[in-house]
Amino acid sequence: MDYPVTPAVRLLREKKVEFAPHLYEYVERGGTHHSAEALGVDEHAVVKTLVMEAEGKRPFIVLMHGDREVSTKQLARHMDVKSVHPCDFAEAQKHTGYMVGGTSPFGTRTKLHVYAERTIFDLPKIYINGGKRGFLVSIDPRVLRDVLQAEEVEVGIKKE
Repeated sequence: MDYPVTPAVRLLREKKVEFAPHLYEYVERGGTHHSAEALGVDEHAVVKTLVMEAEGKRPFIVLMHGDREVSTKQLARHMDVKSVHPCDFAEAQKHTGYMVGGTSPFGTRTKLHVYAERTIFDLPKIYINGGKRGFLVSIDPRVLRDVLQAEEVEVGIKKE
């Protein structure tokens, strides 16, 4: 299969991480629901990459199941800060080098701290953005710990 060679793919190759590429037709605002449907996988196994910031404009990444949202209150409490919120699109792109909708936690322009929902590690395989809209890679979730040193958190809540 022909697939894009993004900074994320380069990093995965460099770290000798086994992954499978998955291309699908990107839909604006389709989110993980659309990508899961397009690939015929459970949305819970599709992990979204959220670029957020704490006070003082400190950016970081949160990895969350596609069918869950992040409790910003619980996350702020975990980080011992007053509040956290999503970065605006321009800031997120500046920190990661990726377009919104194509953000991968791998190969970001700036090294960012990564928080990952604890239950992601219970899954046998996850689907996560490969660094381009309409492009996911399936990997073993342990890669998040091994390559990104992701810190486990319990901040996932059901989507409204």
